[in-house]
Amino acid sequence: MPRSEQDSAVVDVPQPVTEIAIPQTSPPNTAVRAEVIPELAPMDTPEVRETRRPARESGQRGRVVVITGAAAGIGRATALRFAEEGARVAAWDVSDKTASQLESAIKWAGGDCHFQAVDVANAKSVESAAAAVAAKWGRIDVLINNAGIVRDAQLVKWNGGSPASIMSEETWDAVIGVNLKGVFLVTRAVVPYMIKAGGGVILSAASVVGLLGNFGQTNYVASKAGVIGMTRTWARELGKYKIRVNAVAPGFIATDMVRSMPAKVLEAMVARTPLGRAGTPEDVANTYLWLASDQASFIHGTVISVDGGVVIGT
Repeated sequence: MPRSEQDSAVVDVPQPVTEIAIPQTSPPNTAVRAEVIPELAPMDTPEVRETRRPARESGQRGRVVVITGAAAGIGRATALRFAEEGARVAAWDVSDKTASQLESAIKWAGGDCHFQAVDVANAKSVESAAAAVAAKWGRIDVLINNAGIVRDAQLVKWNGGSPASIMSEETWDAVIGVNLKGVFLVTRAVVPYMIKAGGGVILSAASVVGLLGNFGQTNYVASKAGVIGMTRTWARELGKYKIRVNAVAPGFIATDMVRSMPAKVLEAMVARTPLGRAGTPEDVANTYLWLASDQASFIHGTVISVDGGVVIGT
């Protein structure tokens, strides 16, 4: 609750003054030049204290933000974070099971919401959804390509003298379709609206494994490395239209999917993180918010790691 005026009031109560004689134990040494010792100067008195300026707002109030994979995890946290800043959130997800709950949460947080069931790997679904957002709110200011899936398998798992298993084409295609083709299709559909509006911000979910590689994730690593490559290419192509393009590379983030993993695996992931903890969806959401703000207006074509230090190696 807001503080009352009484909470911040300062009352000056006159106090009696008593003169106390302090005996001088030795005569002053006039040969020694008096110097002001900075450490002892009253630097925090009301007369010299600088007035604190309020923190700058993110500038998202009223902006139209498209977030893919918005129903859970990092996507949901990001949708709520932008809603707290007064944004209008176009929440896209392949499933509409939690649509009403998500819309209510976004509105309660302070934003407006329009949910759409969208298959990011399907061009017609994406283009129809983008047109609907533009028809409803007149423009698209920020795009966050967050949707992604995982289908882990070793390229070739060897057992004795023959393969025990291989990564199938279906497993490869599923991940590449959502994580890489999906980013391509959504961005391609949204960019024309941004150009017409005079600019915008595109942020895509990469991953630290796209920088470092990871055992058993050929498809996932390839998709995230591809996102990084597209980000740097689009930065070159779209900068002249005042469209900023960046990627965020999360590390070990404690989403519901991650929490379901075996305890030993979770402990090993934390042990590899120099900060000694898993990240939260809000850690990533705050990074997206900053990159979309005017405070990051000269950040373009880069990849920001949000990983607790994993990318530096352990």
